[in-house]
Amino acid sequence: KRCALNIIIRFPGGIMARLAGKVAFITGGGGGIGRATAERFAEEGAKVVIAEIDVGRGEAAAQSARSRASNSGGDAHFIHCDIRERAKVEAAFAETVKRFGGLHILHNNAGGSSPDDGRVTDVSEDEFWRVIKLDVYGTFLCSRLGIPHMIKSGGGSIINMSSIVALRALPGRDCYTAAKGAVAAMTRSMAVKYAADKIRVNAIAPGVVLTERVKKLLEGSKDIEKLAATHLLGLGLPIHMADMAVYLASDESAITTGQVISIDSGATIR
Repeated sequence: KRCALNIIIRFPGGIMARLAGKVAFITGGGGGIGRATAERFAEEGAKVVIAEIDVGRGEAAAQSARSRASNSGGDAHFIHCDIRERAKVEAAFAETVKRFGGLHILHNNAGGSSPDDGRVTDVSEDEFWRVIKLDVYGTFLCSRLGIPHMIKSGGGSIINMSSIVALRALPGRDCYTAAKGAVAAMTRSMAVKYAADKIRVNAIAPGVVLTERVKKLLEGSKDIEKLAATHLLGLGLPIHMADMAVYLASDESAITTGQVISIDSGATIR
């Protein structure tokens, strides 16, 4: 019979950090869920690259993540990057590998809806393509260019960002729901294809999370207010998503792949 052996490795000051020795690349890491995840990853010992289009937000997030690393061995570095542009993504990954020696975690976090979203019969085609290019193509491009580096590093974890709107209706946000549904589908197919390369692919599907962007959307959308009212345990915070990302990035989720995990305060069971 096979038996499991649990080994606890310690470093000065406590139990070994959960992401020690891992290199993580987080898109849209300058604020909200991305920043919270960067801070948690650094706390858990990861070397974190924050790929962010906003220089001020990116630099501030990297500084904050470094300050959280303490004696875990974690670190953080900001790289200016627009994930919709292939050359910039290629350069960002090259800098990541040169600086930290590899790539083990890819968190495709950048994306989001806007007040310009709407019904398919009303919303502008420009808004549709804006959301698709950021949420879907950005996830596709970063995965396409990041996976070869992950394979060279021995495998790892890809964490995409879907949404509960991919699992239940949210009327009047048809660009965003289309994009997040596509990310969920891509997550499953990638998980099957890259399992042989020791790469796990999962997605987090948040409910209403109180980032600054979502707070503004709540002020002007009856449909989002209605969705928020279905949350059984209150609205989510960025840290709730970041804690799930730590689990998916760590070896604790060694046989978890192809899953779209709702972190939604019970909204999808209402």
